[in-house]
Amino acid sequence: MAGGWPQQLVGVAAVAGWLTMLAIAAREVRRRWNGQREWSRKLVHIGTGAVVPIAWACGIDRLIAVPAAGAITLIAAFNHRFRLLPAIEDVGRASYGTIAYGASITLLLLLFWPGHPTAVAAGVLVMAVGDGLAGLLGPLLASPSWRIWGQRKSIVGTGAMALGSLAMLLLVRQLAVAAGLPHPGPAALLAIATVAVALEQVAVMGLDNFTVPLATGWLWQQLS
Repeated sequence: MAGGWPQQLVGVAAVAGWLTMLAIAAREVRRRWNGQREWSRKLVHIGTGAVVPIAWACGIDRLIAVPAAGAITLIAAFNHRFRLLPAIEDVGRASYGTIAYGASITLLLLLFWPGHPTAVAAGVLVMAVGDGLAGLLGPLLASPSWRIWGQRKSIVGTGAMALGSLAMLLLVRQLAVAAGLPHPGPAALLAIATVAVALEQVAVMGLDNFTVPLATGWLWQQLS
């Protein structure tokens, strides 16, 4: 196992510690701003994106990363059913986004970890930050809006998704350069961001949490 068990245990502790802090912070946000149920959920949504860079930096092995992601997805499904942590799941609308998010991370790890960590990071961070900012800023700031399959979309939300996605792709590209790994060129990054924004537009019941990361990660790998 790469790095040996001591390094793996440090990595697992770092990821577990980060997720624990996110859960605590989400509960506090929910307690203080109980009328804004989406805020605590989006805090977890955005914060979870940091898990992949942490796992990459710590060199967490595939034999640990994939089962752990699968277990977290099962926990998310259990929480969706029983609402044990309402700060994460209770948003007053039908959504399988949390489950889809975990499933997409698990599948990205199966496909690309640890040989192509940048593909996993690109997929997860685009979803975490791009979609997270869209979900926060879209409802908060008034702007022209439209509906696609019953889902409200807006200029502000779509712009936040586009800018957040592109920023994360540029960040991952810089990490790839620093690590000497293949990476897409500028035009390819724009194409990937465009696809991510388009998939977010046609999301139903939070399933963009599955399609956006997978498409982003796959395109990153293909265009690198």
